[in-house]
Amino acid sequence: QVQLVESGGGLVQAGGSLRLSCAASERTFSTYAMGWFRQAPGKEREFVAAIRWSLGYTYYADSVKGRFTVSRDNAKNTVYLQMNALKPEDTALYYCAARIYSGSVYETREYDYWGQGTPVTVSS
Repeated sequence: QVQLVESGGGLVQAGGSLRLSCAASERTFSTYAMGWFRQAPGKEREFVAAIRWSLGYTYYADSVKGRFTVSRDNAKNTVYLQMNALKPEDTALYYCAARIYSGSVYETREYDYWGQGTPVTVSS
């Protein structure tokens, strides 16, 4: 079983930056990808970014391209989401997720393990 713990959320002004971290409980050799999703009140959970663990390929939602960067540290079994130029519409609960099997990285139902979420609030 893979346990994920997110951290780094908080309150930031528009235009500011935050770095989210997601630490996995075990070595990630068997993990195909780790993704970031977010859910705002009254909205469906949506894909934000993902990284193929072994090769480092990255994927981004159109809404965050050019502003967010996903990366990983294999030694620490940790994935990061660097968020720059934050906008109020980025306000949401951000979740880290791990996908074990190969395939799509974009769909919530394709992921096997989820963290508890870390809140991000961007003020105007």
